[in-house]
Amino acid sequence: MTFSIVATDGTAAGVAVASKFLAVGAVVPEARLGTDGRLVGAAATQATAKWSYKVDAVRLLGEGHDASFAVDQVTAPDPEREHRQLGVVGVDSQATYTGVRCLDWAGGRAGADAGGRYAIQGNILVGEQVVADMERAWLDTVGMPLERRLIAALLAGDAAGGDSRGRESAALVVIAPGEGYDDSGVRVDLRVDEHPDAPRELARLLDLNHLYFGSPEDVEPLVGALADEVASRLSRLGYDGSPSHALSTWAGVENYEMRLTDEGIDARVLQALRDATPS
Repeated sequence: MTFSIVATDGTAAGVAVASKFLAVGAVVPEARLGTDGRLVGAAATQATAKWSYKVDAVRLLGEGHDASFAVDQVTAPDPEREHRQLGVVGVDSQATYTGVRCLDWAGGRAGADAGGRYAIQGNILVGEQVVADMERAWLDTVGMPLERRLIAALLAGDAAGGDSRGRESAALVVIAPGEGYDDSGVRVDLRVDEHPDAPRELARLLDLNHLYFGSPEDVEPLVGALADEVASRLSRLGYDGSPSHALSTWAGVENYEMRLTDEGIDARVLQALRDATPS
């Protein structure tokens, strides 16, 4: 009832997942940094999901074991393991497991390329093409940020038919040392708990995540005609004063403060301002 990709690019690790299941992000993914802040890895538990699988697998990665060892250790003592799936990726290893009693189509692929490591798995899928297309999307997006590679793989699986029962929820989590809000290490943590087109809604939220939490890009100096334009548009919204002060106040209200810079105005913030004040 679920398809997922667990992956790392060496600097970050994460999971993308979709399912015909309510709030799949509350059950399937796990990604964690070590107590010393270093990257450990990620895991996904699904089919007849077992919560302890993902927690214990990532713990074992943190203790220095590889992904295959982690899979073996958590599945071996479980009498219901043949009904479960598990994907595990560490900084230097990857593994996927599918129990023989998982509902068709069920299976997975794991591997490594120049851009990182991955484990892809799914059950109750329309066919093997789902995981094959996810793998191809991952391999075709080398060089992109991890979250973009994960969402590309998820969308490819969805386009191939995904869960044979339909769509309901999706989630994306990515961790990276020293990144995220307040340096929490959480670069992305997004969930679509119930939506008729959950994978694409998740992709839309990822774009918003980049807008709100990304760094300034394509900055233009706030001088001359541009400064006059920005001041005029902000005044129409009720923000007066110097362009830089008015911009800072408006950006704080709209949650764009992470894109503020003394060098000028971020291109995406400028576009958002123009969208908010159509001519």
